Amino acid sequence: MLPRPVQAVVFDMDGLLIDSETAGRDAMMRTARDYGRELPLSVYLSMVGLAADKWQAIAVDHFGMDFPIDDYYAAVRATMNDKSVTVIALKPGVNELLDHLDTIGLPRAVATSSGHEAVRLHLGHAGILPRFHAVVAKGDTPRGKPHPDLFLHAAGIIGVPPARCLVFEDAEPGFLAAAAAGMRYIFSSSSRLQVDRGWAASRSGYR
Repeated sequence: MLPRPVQAVVFDMDGLLIDSETAGRDAMMRTARDYGRELPLSVYLSMVGLAADKWQAIAVDHFGMDFPIDDYYAAVRATMNDKSVTVIALKPGVNELLDHLDTIGLPRAVATSSGHEAVRLHLGHAGILPRFHAVVAKGDTPRGKPHPDLFLHAAGIIGVPPARCLVFEDAEPGFLAAAAAGMRYIFSSSSRLQVDRGWAASRSGYR
């Protein structure tokens, strides 16, 4: 039996399209020190890919109930959105993959736990925001990753059944969300987003 054809591609943003997780790690650790606390790498890694309310709960569990989590979150966001402080690069291979999707005519969307402001800032600055047919971000659905809502909403906007979507993700909450949405996914943990012409050219995808 032939695999289901791929009719659309849905991308995570942070750590997948842009190298924001390095910048996010540095901003969160530096801001924690500003508040007189330390954020170990192991705790930071447990937050990667989660919606804001989920990682904030982990932060409160680590720092303590008396920690001013709202002020901390605002300070981290301000650092991440300050271009003079944080320069976030596009991951190698992204433009080549988007070029390939243009060539074969596959629509694509972004489904991210970050907010629309961050999407406009980072993907807009990189010049690739117009290359996506839909953007679904924090606040667009009742639940974030690892729930399937973001991916299902993205599929609805571009008009492709979830079973015909292929997701690129780099974190466990993301691929759990993709699986829960009934989508196939590619887990990309490398520093370069690779173009696999086999699935794309044939639209055969992955099981």
